[in-house]
Amino acid sequence: MTTNSVKAQSEAEAQGIYRWVQLAMGLGCMAMVANLQYGWTLFVDPIDQKYHWGRAAIQLAFTFFVVTETWLVPIEAWFVDRFGPRIVIMFGGCMAALAWVVNSYASSVEMLYLAAVMGGIGAGSVYGTCVGNALKWFPDHRGVAAGATAAGFGAGAALTVVPIAHMIGSSGYQTAFFDFGLGQGLVVLILGFFIRKPTFDIPIIKKKLNLPQTVYGFKPSETLRSPIFWVLYVTFVLVASGGLMAAAQIAPIAHDYKIAGEPVSLFGFQMAALTMAISLDRIFDGFGRPIFGFISDTIGREYTMFIAFGTGALMLLMLSLYGHSAIVFVLATAVYFGVFGEIYSLFPATAGDTFGAKYATTNNGMLYTAKGTAALLVPFGSILAKNYGWQSVFMVAVACNSIAALLAVFVIKPMRRAHIERSNELAASGLNASAPLSVQNANA
Repeated sequence: MTTNSVKAQSEAEAQGIYRWVQLAMGLGCMAMVANLQYGWTLFVDPIDQKYHWGRAAIQLAFTFFVVTETWLVPIEAWFVDRFGPRIVIMFGGCMAALAWVVNSYASSVEMLYLAAVMGGIGAGSVYGTCVGNALKWFPDHRGVAAGATAAGFGAGAALTVVPIAHMIGSSGYQTAFFDFGLGQGLVVLILGFFIRKPTFDIPIIKKKLNLPQTVYGFKPSETLRSPIFWVLYVTFVLVASGGLMAAAQIAPIAHDYKIAGEPVSLFGFQMAALTMAISLDRIFDGFGRPIFGFISDTIGREYTMFIAFGTGALMLLMLSLYGHSAIVFVLATAVYFGVFGEIYSLFPATAGDTFGAKYATTNNGMLYTAKGTAALLVPFGSILAKNYGWQSVFMVAVACNSIAALLAVFVIKPMRRAHIERSNELAASGLNASAPLSVQNANA
């Protein structure tokens, strides 16, 4: 064995260990920006009590946050793929901290909206970069890596929601905004300094039957010209819109069904149905992401999608038919969110397999904008419920999940396999993998 080969093997082994450190630091960064989304609800009523702007006006800031967080990820990812993850994550940490500091001083609703946009930029920079970096470090376990990283987004909220609520009660919401904003931003800044991309390609452990992967790195412009990208995008929107509608309306549904305060005994605990439902939803959502990522690494992306989307449709149907029962409401929503959160591990992993690792952050960022598109559809759920009742909302969501499940097996699977096989053949022959079919055929 030559000196160069020994050196290469040694470096590969070192990166094999170090990638787990990278994954852990990415998870830590995600945990620190989670409260920009999940902790927001704690501040709404205190802000309204101080300024009387109204819940609707205050919650509009949350809409600005979600849209900014998702729709700007491709731009942020473009910087990652060219300049590395460190600078983008550190920038995101600064923006996240600044957003909450501005919130602490906001004396007008316009300042609140400005802070929401800043927070969206910060969260999107961290979220998109950490998930994209995980895809590059773990080409052999993309489902698990993306799922674990995405789970950090919920874990951060679980760890800090109680301290934030306590500080709001004891010192006021403005102090909580300021102190936690600076603290969380500082942690991201420190962790971000040590995050980097692999210095060379990590070897892929291929499973030809379950995990077909392209060896060609699709540029973002090439990805956008690929039909499979848009099929994945539509599928993402179908599943995300139903889940976001459900997440936004869980409390109103429970109150309208008159079960919100009904006591439920489960796993040795007894609490109000709504409280138990929300608690279990967060737990199942968090654990579901890496678990379904692992399953997809084992049996394949599309079969895992079919199982998850199909189970989601079944749980929504249960809520539509038997949701007035408190125990059914609690269990059905828990299982539903357990299979809903997997979209944040399955779709990034699928994008990495389909379009390659080289531009994985940007390509996944473009697909992630589907969450923002789905969020724009959420208000239609309220309109539908007002005119036709909650059952109509559930049935629309059932249809969306069912269509997505069928698309996964009967459309995405064959399209994706053909796409990958063609791109690998062309890459081997030295042609552009996204070349027009006429060029491909002429050179065949």
